[in-house]
Amino acid sequence: MKFGVIFPQTEIGSDPSAVRDYAQAAEGLGYEHLVVYDHVIGANPASRSGWTPPYTHKDSFHEPFVLFGYLAGVTEKIELATGIIILPQRQTVLVAKQAAEVDVLSKGRLRLGVGIGWNPVEYEALGENFNDRGKRSEEQLEVLRLLWTKELVTFKGRWHTITDAGINPLPVQRPIPIWFGGNADPVLRRVGRLGDGWFPLAEPGDKVRAMIEKIRGYAREAGRDPSAIGIEGRVSVAGGTPEKWREAVLQWKALGATHLSVNTMKAGLSGAAGHVDAIRRFRGAIAGL
Repeated sequence: MKFGVIFPQTEIGSDPSAVRDYAQAAEGLGYEHLVVYDHVIGANPASRSGWTPPYTHKDSFHEPFVLFGYLAGVTEKIELATGIIILPQRQTVLVAKQAAEVDVLSKGRLRLGVGIGWNPVEYEALGENFNDRGKRSEEQLEVLRLLWTKELVTFKGRWHTITDAGINPLPVQRPIPIWFGGNADPVLRRVGRLGDGWFPLAEPGDKVRAMIEKIRGYAREAGRDPSAIGIEGRVSVAGGTPEKWREAVLQWKALGATHLSVNTMKAGLSGAAGHVDAIRRFRGAIAGL
């Protein structure tokens, strides 16, 4: 199992040196990947009666591709993963270009987690259709992989048209790995048919086990090897103890998780130093697992 950290998006602040120090500390502690959440714009719930979103305009989010361009230059080996990019609210060809550039600058360290999101306010602000986002995302995957592996692409789909054109430079990884986030059955089907891996949004247990079995079944139906699909669990330090952290890691291992990340947000930590101390303590607690 590969261990990583979830970048404390909403709590790390805007100081570039704090961002750098956190990423370098994670790499120095032996973590193998850094996962970043994505939200482009936040809405004001005060102007929307009865609306209680998990994030608002008061929550800070670094833009993942720009952030990764910076981190590619201040780290050496830690993998840079989105967990997830809200793909259908972004222009596909631009995502292909940005992802390829990050992969080039990081020397092949990008893993692109994608999802369809939950917030219609973001889709409205970015000029994309919220209602067809699931179906459209499948065509987006096809376009991304074509652009990452071919010098020139000609494509005519329902939502995309490319005529004898391509991105340059191409990424180091051809194609860049694409993982999915989400628990709905259409998402599980996409993971089984199209994905390189899955970010479950649940605690380890019977619910996740059943979803993993579904993914494996969908993979077999698609003629794919289910064991080739990665699974990334998450453990939160908030409200936990070293013993509970170890237990959660063992539960994810028993489920067949290939990756696991520690989340230090919402644990009452102070600044980047507090988050670094938390990932250091977690690393020590799971030593030998």
